[in-house]
Order: sequence, then C-alpha cells, then structure tokens
Amino acid sequence: MRFKHTRRKGFLIGFIDFFTAGTFLLVWMPLGLQDELDAILGHRTQRYWKAYLLGIPTLFVYTLVWMARVAEELKAKAIELGVEGPHTSWWHMFGWNVFGILILVGPMIATLRFFRTLNRVEEALNGQIDRGGVK
Repeated sequence: MRFKHTRRKGFLIGFIDFFTAGTFLLVWMPLGLQDELDAILGHRTQRYWKAYLLGIPTLFVYTLVWMARVAEELKAKAIELGVEGPHTSWWHMFGWNVFGILILVGPMIATLRFFRTLNRVEEALNGQIDRGGVK
C-alpha cells in the first residue's frame, strides 16, 4: 500500500476537532486515515467511532487513552524505521490534551506532533516501497 502522505495540518485538525468536541474526527477518520493507521501499525485498530462512543460516559477519557495508545504505537513504528524525532508518544498525546487544555492550544500541539510523526513514517514506508522493499 502506498501512503498518500497525510500532509494535513495537524494543528488545524486539532483546532477543529477541539471546538467540535471530537465530531470532526468522527467524520474524517473513516475517509482513509483509519485504514492508513491500520496498514502502518500492522493490525486493525479499534474504530474511532467506537472509541468516541465509549468516551462519552467517561467524559472522553476513554477516547483520549485510545488516541494516546495509537500515538505510542506510531512512535514505536517511527523508531523501528529510523525516523528522526521528535515523535508523538503516549505521554505527549495524553499530557497535552489533559494539562495543555489549560492554555487551550494543548490538544492542537498534541495533534500536530501526531501528524508530523505520521507523515514521516509514511514517507519512510513509501521510500521502502520505491526501493522494492515493501509491497
């Protein structure tokens, strides 16, 4: 699978998602991002809409932990591929979303780093495909 490079502006996505209480990602994740994450991580991840629904009764703590777990797996993949950091991580995602909310831009910072790491991983995987190393 050749990755299209998300090249989406992580800060903007975080901004929109924050002010729509997560409903933006409900619409956007199924449009290809969820499948890209599955291909990169090598397994089918829980669908975002399920994590979102399970997050409602927990004040979205479940959703945040789900996203932080995906971020940690993405960091591990980046390290495995030799992608230079800084990388996203469990604590970066969780910390900026919980404590960074006090300065309002925390969730956007976490999302920006997530998408930067994702883009770098996709570039590395596409490079392997171009060299014939990965199908």
